[in-house]
Amino acid sequence: MQTQNDNVDTEPLEPSVNTSMRWIRWFIVAAVVLSIVASIAFFTWWGMKDYFVFGKKPFSRVDWITALQTPDNRCHRGDMAYDLKTRVLEVGMSRDDTTLLLGRPTWEDTNHAEYDLGHCQWSTHGLYLFFNPNNQLTHSRIAQH
Repeated sequence: MQTQNDNVDTEPLEPSVNTSMRWIRWFIVAAVVLSIVASIAFFTWWGMKDYFVFGKKPFSRVDWITALQTPDNRCHRGDMAYDLKTRVLEVGMSRDDTTLLLGRPTWEDTNHAEYDLGHCQWSTHGLYLFFNPNNQLTHSRIAQH
């Protein structure tokens, strides 16, 4: 008795087809591995970019207040921003204390203030300070604008 499968051609694929399939599989695996490695590298950089870009110098009040943007140093305050954000500024500081420490902000409103860091990397950046209704610092962040 013959079954349906007996009529199916069971000859092996040609060697060129087998080779092509191996190359396609290898390419797909390589593309997936490369995508995973690139994603890990990108998100690691993204998570640490503030440190890498803005963490070159410890904060100095004198250097911060006297910093001027020049053609040679367009990111005039940027090198100190990470240290300032992570070590110097403390949640709960009063707005008056932050102004005494950093000088007059470049821009401010009732809930936050911005200090210009200069043209860092590929765009202009600022250090943003956020305050609660009691004028206490809630958090800060470095952002481009």
